[in-house]
Amino acid sequence: MDTPPAPHDNMVMGEVTDYLDTLIDPARSTLERLRQRTLALVPEAEEGTSYGMAALRYRGRPLISVVSTRAGYSVFPFSSAVVALVVATGPHFDSTKGGIRFTEREMIPDSSFDALVTARQAEIDAAQAE
Repeated sequence: MDTPPAPHDNMVMGEVTDYLDTLIDPARSTLERLRQRTLALVPEAEEGTSYGMAALRYRGRPLISVVSTRAGYSVFPFSSAVVALVVATGPHFDSTKGGIRFTEREMIPDSSFDALVTARQAEIDAAQAE
């Protein structure tokens, strides 16, 4: 009988770790690295879902979701304004209004990923301060 994996850091097992458990490498390790990066930036983030995707949530709102697709990966900060900000300031990205696509060969730079997370966090903080 398999033993379930131990919870990561201070997080309770949840939707994101459950989703990661369904993946194989390199997708699992890539998404786990980005999950850890998000938690380093926003330690208060919690696992949950948003728009049917496993997501890290902050202050009750969706913060970021990174999913594996047939063509690579997509990252969703749940804000078209945040996507537009990062797309305008970063290297060329294959993007939609709601997210940015990347692959193992053309990985999203850490600085751009961090900008997505911190800009979304700031957006949530600002909305809740109103």
